Amino acid sequence: MTEQQLPAWADPSVSPAALDPQGVSRRGLLRRAGLFGAAFALGSAAVPARAADGRRPGGEDPRLAYLVGDHHIHSVYSHDAKYTFSQLAAAGAKYGLDWMVFTEHSNFGHAGFGAALEHREILDARAENPRQLIFQGLEWYIPAAEHCTVFTAPGPHEVDVLTRFESAYDGKLLAYDKGGPGDADTARNEAHAVKAIKWLAEQRRSGYVDDVLVLANHPMRLGIDSPHEMRNWRDAAPEIMIGMEGAPGAQGAAIPGWRGATSIRGEYENKPSAQSWPGYPADAYLTYGGFDWATATVGGLWDSMLAEGRLFSVTTNSDAHRIVFDTWKNGDWPPGQTFDSTGRLPDPVNTDTPQPGSDFWPGQFSRTHVGVTRYGYRAVMAGMRAGRVWLDHGHLLDGLEVRLTRDHDRGRGVTLGGRLRVRKGEKLTLNVTVTTASRPNPQGILPELAHVDVIRGAVRGPVADRDTWTAPDTQVVESKDVSGRTGTYTLRIPLTAGNESFYVRLRGSDGNRNGTGYLGASVDPHGPVPHAPGNGDPWADTWFYSNPVFVDVEGS
Repeated sequence: MTEQQLPAWADPSVSPAALDPQGVSRRGLLRRAGLFGAAFALGSAAVPARAADGRRPGGEDPRLAYLVGDHHIHSVYSHDAKYTFSQLAAAGAKYGLDWMVFTEHSNFGHAGFGAALEHREILDARAENPRQLIFQGLEWYIPAAEHCTVFTAPGPHEVDVLTRFESAYDGKLLAYDKGGPGDADTARNEAHAVKAIKWLAEQRRSGYVDDVLVLANHPMRLGIDSPHEMRNWRDAAPEIMIGMEGAPGAQGAAIPGWRGATSIRGEYENKPSAQSWPGYPADAYLTYGGFDWATATVGGLWDSMLAEGRLFSVTTNSDAHRIVFDTWKNGDWPPGQTFDSTGRLPDPVNTDTPQPGSDFWPGQFSRTHVGVTRYGYRAVMAGMRAGRVWLDHGHLLDGLEVRLTRDHDRGRGVTLGGRLRVRKGEKLTLNVTVTTASRPNPQGILPELAHVDVIRGAVRGPVADRDTWTAPDTQVVESKDVSGRTGTYTLRIPLTAGNESFYVRLRGSDGNRNGTGYLGASVDPHGPVPHAPGNGDPWADTWFYSNPVFVDVEGS
């Protein structure tokens, strides 16, 4: 195929702004897979005829390709970061990212100057990198809590919505940051966070922007995102507030000999403070296999939210500020200029000496895979909203395809984030197609998957206590030893629908570091565990996680 024959989305001369906002056809997406060597996991079953009630037997979920991305990246437009858009986009391309979200910190300089300047560079970056989807976003300081990623689909009002939101709802700019149990303004601040998410939802409903999404960032780093706040954000607009970082960035923070004897992956060295929710145990302020305690604990906070029967996604990302072992440093300010007066840091300057840092480049270590039916900005956002998401560290897998089917049906079944309606006692099969790593990762290691764990939890509906953080009926129900298996293979795991609705989700690792899970061996016999402070080589402890599939049992 010559360059003149490429579809518009792959033609370097065509700006993404000129593309159909819904993206290209599935055929174009398949061509893209061939062009870039991406590992797209596609279903192959024929589409069955529709049943008399209009539904296809076995589920309606489409065939998918997975696009790899990072929704939490900082540039010179954040007061504590370092790199230009060009540096970050080039790194994302090097490490195989299809989409990126630049999420600059809220700040007076950013609100006053930086966001508009940033938008011009975003447009340039889109033109210079036509094979990447580059979103503009914001890292929102949540009133009474910590941070969220907020990002919109490209369009004429994308920067306007973000700057209006920043000025009206940012906890840092409004001094609405207090949220501890002893603070007088906690109730007001928590309510303002809910109001903010509802405002974003209205911008989408009204058509002012095509789409907008919100994800909570590093929820347990400070312990100030309480369970009831997370539920309140989700319930305010579940189509907007779709989930949280299952694993934080800053995964290089505890490389031995790099940052100090107390360093923890994710920079989770902070101790509880007066702002922390008092119901979290001390162990919540650690990462487990690099993943946030809320996600890594089988039967923990994430599962307690899923047990309500409502999707709440997990992701991972770089949170790129300062890259480990990098030799660039921030440039010097011209006389009389500051971040508050310009909204932008000076361009970085290269040196011969490694500079302090905790992060990896976008796509270098942490990857979020989103299942799409078309290639485009809105397609990525739709895939995230639907929960068609799995994530890995260290390039552990090339591909993962999950389908849950009823045994007497011939359909494709449902995939991650989906729901399957069944009868009590029905036999089901969880089909897990794994494509193992085919090449060394950026550290030069060829990752090897050691096990795949199936985690099942009962769905009991809304909780009475919105600060609940446990799901007592969630546990690892099967663990498949896949050591030594390579290429693409499918695990077929039988399940039976009992008396009540449930969900299943997947997890696996390289097997290098595991132990009894946080809630005990009967719940999780070989889950992720914390590393010793200062000794958390991330490349030696890599995991994948998937979003759940829900099973609704009729009459339950």
